Amino acid sequence: MSLRLAFMGTPDFAVPTLAELIAQGHDIAAVYSQPPRPKGRGMALEPGPVHKFAQGAGLPVRTPLSLKGEAEQAEFAALNIDAAIVVAYGLLLPKPILDAPALGCFNLHGSLLPRWRGAAPIQRAVMAGDAETGVMVMQMEEGLDTGPVLMAERVPVGRKTSGDLAAELSRLGADLMVRALGALERGAVTPVAQSEDGVTYAKKILKDEARIDWSKSATEIDCLVRGISPFPGAFTEVNGERLKVLYAEPVEGGGASGTALDDALTIACGSGALRLRKVQRAGGKAMDAGDLLKGFAVPRGTSLA
Repeated sequence: MSLRLAFMGTPDFAVPTLAELIAQGHDIAAVYSQPPRPKGRGMALEPGPVHKFAQGAGLPVRTPLSLKGEAEQAEFAALNIDAAIVVAYGLLLPKPILDAPALGCFNLHGSLLPRWRGAAPIQRAVMAGDAETGVMVMQMEEGLDTGPVLMAERVPVGRKTSGDLAAELSRLGADLMVRALGALERGAVTPVAQSEDGVTYAKKILKDEARIDWSKSATEIDCLVRGISPFPGAFTEVNGERLKVLYAEPVEGGGASGTALDDALTIACGSGALRLRKVQRAGGKAMDAGDLLKGFAVPRGTSLA
């Protein structure tokens, strides 16, 4: 049985869920996405990934700056939908929006709630060194990611970057959302309230967090590098030039923090050392460290800042 839905999402992470809802035959009455943003050298307005995908699928797209106005709320209510599906939309839903769908509004969230409520759950899980993370389908309420959970999937973090995890969780999440909606239709799922214990908040990544502090341990820096790779990317400075570090591995070694221990980009940390594996020069493309060193020597003893 198909449901009449509104889909609300913006980045790449949300696209697989919209695609799967369409593939399952659900009626998408409207797609809501963040307004197009200036991009590139010409700063031309460019729609986000969900907006582009929805247009390609022939779906009506709405891009309000806010959902707080009565006119927008009336337009949303007039859709007469069964449910709203929300995946990394980027706007808070006021109570009139939450109350409009017959079944409610359901969010796909990239963490194991109540851990990492908020804006950057995947990045924060990696940065904190969490052993596992996952996705959850949650019934939305007015609090920030506080609603009861319908279904969840767990995955190990391992050596993955946040980019790796986001791709994996977006695919898992698409299937999870479809299963949760099916169970909801059949009356075969009961939302479970989140625990009051273990609540943490995943605030947005700030620019000053991206600079590598070599006085920290190799383990801490490794988690930072993987946690914000590929974007915004952890960075250091070599001979006055900014260098992004997109992947690295903790290795044995020691010395003055931030000092190259060899000619192959093994850098001493506060404890242990880090071998830089994937890097990016300012204005350049991501590359293996070996390729960088062919034209950008970083000899033993070089200090990174």
